Amino acid sequence: MSELIKHECGIAMLRLLKPLEYYYAKYGNAFYGLNKMYLMMEKQHNRGQDGAGLACIKIDTEPGMRYIDRKRSVANQPIHDVFQQIQSEYKRIQRQNPELLSDVNWLKTNAHFTGEVFLGHLRYGTYGKNSEENLHPFIRYNNWKTRNLVVAGNFNLTNVDELFDNLIELGQHPIETSDTITVMEKIGHFLDEEVELVFRRHKDMGLTKKEITDHIISEIDIGKILRRSAKNWDGGYAMAGMIGHGDAFVMRDPAGIRPAYYFQDDEVVVVTSERPVIQTAFNISIDRIKPITPGHALIIKENGKVWEEKILEPVQPKSCSFEKIYFSRGTDADIYQERKKLGKYLLNQVLQSVNWDLENTVFSYIPNTASVAFRGLVEELSNYCNRIKAEKIAGMGTLLTTEQTLEILKLRPRIEEVAVKDVKMRTFITQDSDRDDLVAHVYDITYGVVKRGIDTLVILDDSIVRGTTLKQSILKILDRLGPKKIVVVSSAPQIRYPDCYGIDMAKMGDFIAFQAAIALLNENKMESVINSVYIKALEEIKKPKELQVNAVRDIYEPFTPEQISAKIAQLLKPKNIVAEVEIIYQTIENLHLAVPNDKGDWYFTGHYPTPGGTRVVNQSFINYIEGKNIRAY
Repeated sequence: MSELIKHECGIAMLRLLKPLEYYYAKYGNAFYGLNKMYLMMEKQHNRGQDGAGLACIKIDTEPGMRYIDRKRSVANQPIHDVFQQIQSEYKRIQRQNPELLSDVNWLKTNAHFTGEVFLGHLRYGTYGKNSEENLHPFIRYNNWKTRNLVVAGNFNLTNVDELFDNLIELGQHPIETSDTITVMEKIGHFLDEEVELVFRRHKDMGLTKKEITDHIISEIDIGKILRRSAKNWDGGYAMAGMIGHGDAFVMRDPAGIRPAYYFQDDEVVVVTSERPVIQTAFNISIDRIKPITPGHALIIKENGKVWEEKILEPVQPKSCSFEKIYFSRGTDADIYQERKKLGKYLLNQVLQSVNWDLENTVFSYIPNTASVAFRGLVEELSNYCNRIKAEKIAGMGTLLTTEQTLEILKLRPRIEEVAVKDVKMRTFITQDSDRDDLVAHVYDITYGVVKRGIDTLVILDDSIVRGTTLKQSILKILDRLGPKKIVVVSSAPQIRYPDCYGIDMAKMGDFIAFQAAIALLNENKMESVINSVYIKALEEIKKPKELQVNAVRDIYEPFTPEQISAKIAQLLKPKNIVAEVEIIYQTIENLHLAVPNDKGDWYFTGHYPTPGGTRVVNQSFINYIEGKNIRAY
C-alpha cells in the first residue's frame, strides 16, 4: 500500500505452565518467558509501530510483594525500548551480584518481570493521543489480588456511547469514554460481583477471609464474567486479560473479525494475532496452532487448566479479508498463497489494458507489501507466455529452425525494479502535505528500463484507498521515466465504505472510490440520488442499529465498477504529466476466489458483520453531506 493506513493492533500472551525453576534447568536462564515475549512482539511489529506495552503477573506471591509489572513506550522503536528498560535492571544485578541471576526464587521475589503470565501489545494510534497513558495494557488496580485486572486487545467497538451509559446504569462514574476504558470497567464490574458472590458464599460457611481468598481463586468463573461483560459489545475484537492472582483469557468477537491463534503444550500456552509468530518463536508445525473459535474465549486458570468456552453465540464468520491482502505478514502459509492468487486473478484485466502487447510493457510493483501478489501475477504472465510459445511452435511443426525457435522463446514478461525504496524511512507522518514530500524522497526510480513514448508501465499495488500519494507523488515519479501509459493495478477491490473494527478508515469523503461515484452522479445530473440517500440515511439512523440498512450502497448502484475505476483514474491523474493513466481494481468475485475463508468484505461491498457497522456507514454519509470532518462512532 503506497499510502499509509493505520490498522488494528497486535497482541501476544504467554503463560508458563511449569515452575520457573523448570525453565532455568532446561533452557539455562530464568528469562525464558520474557525472551519469548520479545520474539513474539518483534515478529508482529508490523501491527503497531506507534507504541508497545508489556505486563507480567507473578503467581502465588507473598503479601507485600509486587506481583504486577508493566512497561509501556512510545519511543521510535517502542518494542526495543520496553525490553531495554526491563533489561537495565538485570544488567544492574549482573554488575553487582551476578550469582543472583541464577537464583530463580530470588529473582521472582525481588526483580520485575520474572513471573508466569505475560501480556504484550503493539499499537497503531488510529484515534486519540499517541501518548504512553493511551497504550495497552491497561490496569485496574485493587488491594485484592482477585480484583486486579489487566486488559489489552486488538479491537474497536462501534457502540462505546451505549456501553458508557450501561456503566452509569450500573452505578459507576467513568472518567473516560474510550472503548478500552469502557471495556475494562465493564469486565471489572462483573469481576467485582463474581468475587463478592464467592466471598459471601464461603463467609456464610464460617471461613476466614484469608481462607476465602483461596476459594475465590479456584472458583471464580471467568466465562460467566465475560458473558455478562460482552453481552452488548458491537465490534471486532480479540480481547485479552489477566487477573491479579493469575487467571487469564483471550476472547474473540462472534463473527471472528479480528484474528487470534493459540498453541499449548505441557510447558506453555501462547496466543498471538498472527500464526507464523508462534511457529517461529516455538519452532512448531502449523497444524499444532489453532484459531480461537469466534464468540469463544480461551481461558487459562491460575492452576494451569486451559480450555475454550463459548461466551457469545457465533454468527456467520466474517473474518477480515484485509488481513490477507495487506495487514498480516505474508509468511503465513495460507496468506502467502492467497496473496499470490490475488495477483494471479488480475491477469485478464491487465492483458486487456495493455492490449496483449507484452513486448512493450514493463511490470513492477509498489510497495514491498505488494511483492507476493506481484509474484502471483508474474507467474500467471509466464504461464500465458508459455502457452503462446507452445502454440506457435506446434503451429510451425517440423519446419521450425533453431533461429525461429529462439525468437519465439524470447517472449516473456519484462519484470523490472522501477521504484526503489532506497532509505529506511517510516512514512508515518499523518499530514498529507508532509507525507507526500516524504514519499517523493523515499522512492527513487530506475532510469533506462522504460522505452520513452513506447512502453506501458504496469505497477501493482496491494490497495488504493485515498489515492493521495498516487496523485501527489507516485504517478509524478513514474512519469519521469517517459512511459506511454501508466497502469496502476490494485490487488484489492475498490474500497467504498468506512471501517469501524480497528482500521483508520472512518470517513466517507476519504475514499477515492466514493469521490468518483459522487463525481459521476454530478456529471450525469443525478444529484437527486445523493439527496435521496441523505434522506434515507437520516431515517435509518433514527432506528435501533439492529434494524438499520446501509443506505449508502445506492450511491454506487447506477455505475459499473469499470466506470468508477475510470473516473478514479481521471481524479488521480496529476496535472502536467504526459502519460495516460489507467487504474484497475480486483473484482469482488476474484477476491472471494483468492481468499475463500475470510468473508469480511464490508470495505468493498458494504455488508457489515455487526449492526454497529451499518449505523457507522449511515452516520458517516450524513457527516459527509453536512460537512462534519469527524469519525462516525
